[in-house]
Amino acid sequence: MRAVSAHAPRRSLAGRPEATSHAEIEQAAFRLFGERGFDHTTLDDIAAAVGVSRRTLFRYFRSKNDIPWGQFDHTLEHFRRILRDLPQDLPTHEVVQRGVLAFNEFDDEADPPHRERMRLILETPALQAHSVLRYAEWRAVIAEYVAERLDLNPVDPLPETAGHVCLALAISAYVLWLRDAGAGLHARLEQTLADLRTYLAGEDGQAPDMGRL
Repeated sequence: MRAVSAHAPRRSLAGRPEATSHAEIEQAAFRLFGERGFDHTTLDDIAAAVGVSRRTLFRYFRSKNDIPWGQFDHTLEHFRRILRDLPQDLPTHEVVQRGVLAFNEFDDEADPPHRERMRLILETPALQAHSVLRYAEWRAVIAEYVAERLDLNPVDPLPETAGHVCLALAISAYVLWLRDAGAGLHARLEQTLADLRTYLAGEDGQAPDMGRL
């Protein structure tokens, strides 16, 4: 992980503090999380490491709990585009499976590393309540897409359950991957999402087999 200077704020030629970025904040925060632990790292610590004020930090992230999730609103929009850019003549379950796999592709050179990010999100007790809100937003992307394809309401049983099932399978794949990276995340996701295809195979007005959840 690239270290970020913790010295005084950088200044432009005009004498004003130089703007930072989401990436710089995330990199500094993850370095501190690794050194001190999430609970013992404060927003003031992160602001000092980046070289900005606490007030400036709030322009990028609403809370410390938001930092591990990155620019999550943009991430969800990207997820929606992935689903809609896939061939729409495919069955719904096929689009959802391909979409989730594509959404979870990541750069091996990412800083902070994707594995480190997901370990923090999934294994930090202090983040679990906040994660529930983020998971709901992620599930809604699936539910909205399934509802649109099947001319249903996103809160109808099939779209709503599809979102929950998809999230549960994705989290399961991540837990297994964090425990043992040998099989690879993509293989883990393919294995668990195969069950989602079975669930959604009853699309187009047919009732799903609830016993297969």
